[in-house]
Amino acid sequence: MPVNEILALAMIGAFFLLLLGGLPVPICLAVCGFVFGYAGFGSLLFGLLPARVFGVVTNYTFLALPLFIFMGIMLERSKMAEDLLDVIGLAMGGLRGGMALAIILVGVLMGAASGVVGATVVTVGLISLNPLIRRGYDKGVAAGVICASGTLGQLIPPSLVLILLADIMGQSVGTLFAAALIPGLMLSGLFVVYIIVLGLVLPDRMPAIPIEERRALSGGELGRRLLTVVLPPLALIVLVLGSIIGGLAAPTEAAAMGAFGSILLAFFSGRLTPRVMSEVIKGAFVTSAMVFFILIFAQVFSLAFRGLGGERLVQDAFAYVPGGIDGQLLFLMALLFVLGFFLEWIEISYIALPLFLPVLHRSGVDLAWVSILVAVNLQTSFLTPPFGWALFFLKGVAPPELKTSDIYRGVVPFIAVQLFGLFLVWLFPGMALWLPKAIGW
Repeated sequence: MPVNEILALAMIGAFFLLLLGGLPVPICLAVCGFVFGYAGFGSLLFGLLPARVFGVVTNYTFLALPLFIFMGIMLERSKMAEDLLDVIGLAMGGLRGGMALAIILVGVLMGAASGVVGATVVTVGLISLNPLIRRGYDKGVAAGVICASGTLGQLIPPSLVLILLADIMGQSVGTLFAAALIPGLMLSGLFVVYIIVLGLVLPDRMPAIPIEERRALSGGELGRRLLTVVLPPLALIVLVLGSIIGGLAAPTEAAAMGAFGSILLAFFSGRLTPRVMSEVIKGAFVTSAMVFFILIFAQVFSLAFRGLGGERLVQDAFAYVPGGIDGQLLFLMALLFVLGFFLEWIEISYIALPLFLPVLHRSGVDLAWVSILVAVNLQTSFLTPPFGWALFFLKGVAPPELKTSDIYRGVVPFIAVQLFGLFLVWLFPGMALWLPKAIGW
């Protein structure tokens, strides 16, 4: 094996070692890329680096990232998510598992509003975990439904995952938003079906809210609160997504409209204070900076890996996978799922996925469909132990009586549901491709 290919493999190993050693992801990417790239080619290889970095920081589409992040954090810090859960929970509280169903619906709305998993899991966890446990919910079920509902924002547009996948796969953001809408709602529906079935089979794990508590709001009062609490953020989401999918606005323009709309919602609800605005701006800056640091230093890593012949190694490895393109896609899905146990979605997207792009291009497979398969797969990385970030987020706000084992036990059925959803998108590509074709993307 040539020396450069050995260096490429060593670079992958060194990245994992540094990551497991606790170093931040951008530092791991930069150190491995510079050290092994210089060892193979000296400074010559990095003559292309300024142009690559310039391409990232001047990418117009990436302006949507901080704006969507701002929108999500504003809805979370202004307590609108708390109101949503309270009202929807009381409306569905008469069902066994009604509060769990409400959490899934709030996860859909929050996911469509922000695409930020941490904000949804932490918010819903703080609001609902203690009440669920007090009402007799099984701890595992309570933890699992909160973590799983929080991950829906990774698939339901506008999703940060989809924006970055559009850049990696060479697809338009509008195409992927349209392609992800039906699979995202399908996966949400599968979660709902699972909760309903579980409530019928094991009703003691998910008791209904006592009727005395539900009588606190009369039918008319509940309807008024549904109208004033649920309708405004829902209308904002529909306007933002509809303008992108319908081709009326670019993703960046729609994101700006969404960010401004979230400010208006907070203002008219009486919760737009200087402190809230300061916290939202700070949170949006910190989260956006983390994402862009990874994007920039991923260029160093990928440039070095390709220069050392790593891309050719991957292509040669794919040639040995039986089953043609179906076998290769199955191998890719299995690899991404395993990587999800140890890495964040953004590292998987910008390190592992580009290595397979030449193979996918040669096969002629529809990259929009593949992108949705990848997005559904990456969604499970937030739930898979030991490094699932949704598990960490929930544990950080959970009461002491909720053990880590309870969280792990609770998410396993939802991981199985997500894998079943991935199988359905694989089996029926039209689930992802029908809407983009119908609207002419």
